[in-house]
Amino acid sequence: MASLTLAPAAKTHEPLFTGNDWDFDTIRRIHEACEVEARALGLSWYPNQIEIITAEQMLDAYSSIGMPLFYKHWSFGKHFAQQEASYRRGHMGLAYEIVINSDPCISYVMEENSATMQTLVIAHAAFGHNHFFKNNYLFRQWTDAEGILDYLDFAKTYITRCEERYGHQAVEQVLDAAHALMSQGVHRYPRKKRPDLASEQRRERERVEHGEQIFNDLWRTLPAKADAAKGDPALDRRRALLELPQENILYFLEKVAPRLRPWQRELLRIVRLVAQYFYPQRQTKVMNEGCATYVHYRIMNALSEKGLIDEAAYLEFLTSHTNVIRQPNFDDRSFGGHNPYALGFAMMQDIARIVEHPTDEDRAWFPQIAGIGDPMAVLRDCWENYRDESFIAQFLSPKLMRDMRLFHVVDDPEETELRVEAIHDERGYRKMRRSFARQYDVAWLDPDIEVVDVDLEGDRRLIVHHKAINRITLQKDDARRVLQHLADLWGYDAVLKEVDPATGTVLVEHNASARPIFF
Repeated sequence: MASLTLAPAAKTHEPLFTGNDWDFDTIRRIHEACEVEARALGLSWYPNQIEIITAEQMLDAYSSIGMPLFYKHWSFGKHFAQQEASYRRGHMGLAYEIVINSDPCISYVMEENSATMQTLVIAHAAFGHNHFFKNNYLFRQWTDAEGILDYLDFAKTYITRCEERYGHQAVEQVLDAAHALMSQGVHRYPRKKRPDLASEQRRERERVEHGEQIFNDLWRTLPAKADAAKGDPALDRRRALLELPQENILYFLEKVAPRLRPWQRELLRIVRLVAQYFYPQRQTKVMNEGCATYVHYRIMNALSEKGLIDEAAYLEFLTSHTNVIRQPNFDDRSFGGHNPYALGFAMMQDIARIVEHPTDEDRAWFPQIAGIGDPMAVLRDCWENYRDESFIAQFLSPKLMRDMRLFHVVDDPEETELRVEAIHDERGYRKMRRSFARQYDVAWLDPDIEVVDVDLEGDRRLIVHHKAINRITLQKDDARRVLQHLADLWGYDAVLKEVDPATGTVLVEHNASARPIFF
């Protein structure tokens, strides 16, 4: 792997390169030219670090979820072997780049790329993705770009030492179980910060003063309800002490599991912090790729207009760009849902159109942005303050729904026929937009599973609930295997109840007993 420190290059009106060949000086000139155009778009970014890697190193990055300094696990080797075999047989291609949300922002680019593709991926990753990572509120809230590389270095070293001290198999068993619960190892909402003593005293004074202001002795004379529900004080106190219900299962196990040793708790902490780091990326796939694609499109066109890339390079760029944003039809064999590059780029272009050249329909649907004349200001605000679900719910326009030929079909398992719920009319557009946005809402897509109770002074059986929205239950075999990992980490029996949130009815119950593999 070759590392490149980016320094300003001398400005020139000549093409940045000719032909497909490039060297490090070419990369420096390309970066400098892209930086000028990115500043013209009003972007801000972390310092860039560009790594030139081989195809094998790119496959290695694939297998370890794109992170440098990642700890070792057998599943990464399995993924590498599968992807390498598929790549050698020509069944899959490799990404032109991988970009890391860190400070400095690391962009891995393939050494096999032509000079044009290096320009494209630098514009796309080093400025598009980089700007989104630095400015989007989810990444600012949930990730530490400055500290992630140091933490990964610590995690890799710590896990290696655990393997040396406790044995490879013991560490692997804990990581296997933690990886199985990884999607249930994130805090989905900011946690309440513990206030200091001064803050608590101030709040107590405010409560007392407020109570004195609204005091009325007549309330004392009102009779109490004879059938008032009485809770179980012991149960309420136990749940409060354990912070139940708890959606972050790995966090709960790390803090409460009675039989885990300190090094095992630290392994759970490492896995859940990595899961939390990637949580914003799951919620912003369309916006992140849309931002980067729109940025590279604007930068490459600006470079072409200034003569910094020639016509051959521009045509190569257009070919690649068109392939990236291709959206197969529903009846195409390659259809796999909506391409996030295509959807994101189309929405960014549509917003720019509404801002600059709105129709009467646009003015009715988007009065705040229609015709204001500064598309980049609106787009930067979107990239900073929205995630996929809220972005689509707010900015998907009727014109784009018509262009994409969207319609809403209800597939009710209790009915024998499909029902077209929304078409292209005023009411239909709003229904389609709500329904389409929901497909990107992780709160709707991810299973809502949380620890609800455990009696540490009794049988210590862990009780977990899954809220089965629309009575959709978990896949039986997967639920059974993951619950077994949960029971193993907990050290005692565990039960998973799938509950209909509308009625409280238990639909399915899964049970697992801990295996003595960790202790």
